Amino acid sequence: MIRVGITGSKGFIGYHLYQTLALYKQEFTLIEFDRTFFDDNRSLDEFVSSSDVIVHLAALNRHNNPQFIYETNTSLVKILIASLERTGSKAHLIISSSTQEERDNLYGKSKKEGRLLLSEWANQSSGSLSGLVIPNVFGPFGHPNYNSVIATFCHQIASDVTPTIDVDGELKLIYVGELVEEIINVIRKNDNTHELIIPCTAEAKVSEILSLLQYFRKLYQDDGEIPVLVNDFEHKLFNTYRCYMDLTSYFPKKFLQHADNRGAFVEIARQGIPGQTSFSTTFPGITRGNHFHTRKIERFAVIKGKALIQLRRIGSEEVHDFYLSGDEPAYVDMPIWYTHNIKNIGEDILYTIFWINEPFDSNDPDTYFEIV
Repeated sequence: MIRVGITGSKGFIGYHLYQTLALYKQEFTLIEFDRTFFDDNRSLDEFVSSSDVIVHLAALNRHNNPQFIYETNTSLVKILIASLERTGSKAHLIISSSTQEERDNLYGKSKKEGRLLLSEWANQSSGSLSGLVIPNVFGPFGHPNYNSVIATFCHQIASDVTPTIDVDGELKLIYVGELVEEIINVIRKNDNTHELIIPCTAEAKVSEILSLLQYFRKLYQDDGEIPVLVNDFEHKLFNTYRCYMDLTSYFPKKFLQHADNRGAFVEIARQGIPGQTSFSTTFPGITRGNHFHTRKIERFAVIKGKALIQLRRIGSEEVHDFYLSGDEPAYVDMPIWYTHNIKNIGEDILYTIFWINEPFDSNDPDTYFEIV
């Protein structure tokens, strides 16, 4: 078992790294971290001593005073190095730096200096260091006006705020899940590259990203359609956008019924991408699901009976309850990283149609069980 400690585990990248490592319970043990450790030598030393690998993600991205950003970020690295020296740690250190290293700003300067300080520690202590130089990161749960322009745009568009573009530059991007895969590979290889350039996986102008997000808003959030997603980047961007919607106010989404003297007709899903459609019956009192996905797009449509659909974001205790009835057929879509279930709360059999964007593959199920 590899014991992994993550500074900044509650932040954007830290959250995704922590939750992904937690899926590999036979390979990794997670050492808990709290930001107060930087103010408490005893707690920090215990954290450092307990870790085989330390991923240093704790940093300040934005502040009104750039000098404060610089001083904070370099100070955190120096405090960590002092603990490494006090404990005689030989841990594998991984630090996240940024492609802004070469830009003329104090944030980039702080990230580069932090990487170089840890490089000096590694050389003097015979420790190992992976100094990751990372492009712009996007993905679910980034903080708007802080982590990325994509987080800001997603939040604004989903909340009916019109975004503005200050500079329509070309962005080199990496999805947070792809970055996490890179970090895990570095951990497994015990890489000792002090300047490791992480390549971008997509490039797009700011205006192109904004246009795509507005397209998702119109087709999906307004009209209920799954949009055409022409490549992996658009798939990841769409899943990112869905996580910024206000689930409680949006779902359950009632279907438009076309009724006449013959009965009713309801369109379940109109999608621009292929997928798999399934049908289930559920007996009264039975619960299905209690699992989550990290990439799949999934829809639960209740067409007969009464159901309770529950969602909970992984790492959170907040549960979203949605009550549906076949008397007014409706659906709930499952955001990624939300564990979910469906329970028959009626007295009759529950009829549900499930749509998901990819056929089930037992060798790559992207299905992780966790009780809501």
